[in-house]
Amino acid sequence: GMQDLIRKVPGVQATRVGYTGGNVPNATYDLVKKGDTGHAEAIEISFDPSVLTYRRLLEFFFQQHDPTTVDRQGNDRGSQYRSAIFYADEAQKQVAESVIHAVEASGKWPGKVVTELAPVGDFWEAEAVHQDYLVQHPNGYTCHWVRPDWVLSDESIAS
Repeated sequence: GMQDLIRKVPGVQATRVGYTGGNVPNATYDLVKKGDTGHAEAIEISFDPSVLTYRRLLEFFFQQHDPTTVDRQGNDRGSQYRSAIFYADEAQKQVAESVIHAVEASGKWPGKVVTELAPVGDFWEAEAVHQDYLVQHPNGYTCHWVRPDWVLSDESIAS
């Protein structure tokens, strides 16, 4: 669901889903779903910073998933479903810390942010069946949607 929402944002050039943050090379869905590889299900996003800032991208990330639940998104439970941001450099880390602080200070989200911040590591692309899942399965399950009240900026990126 997250890939379907993010790929439609002006400035996003490409997305692919996969697994990162773990300790097993060549991660696959069958390995990750067991919950003991340390990987998170993730989305890699290429974007044009002259059209879309990293901050606005993160604000949208926080608008479409619940960053207050530990190892869970919707009905999906396990460490692979944790809220996480994998940053590419110190500047991205600082922006992520700033957005997390703003989310917590806003009082609009249902609790304390538990989003993990970690440097980006190896990214293992998910199998084809998981890429653009909601395009392949328009009525498929998703636990990601735009929450209209979870907005930091004056206007939602989804508007």
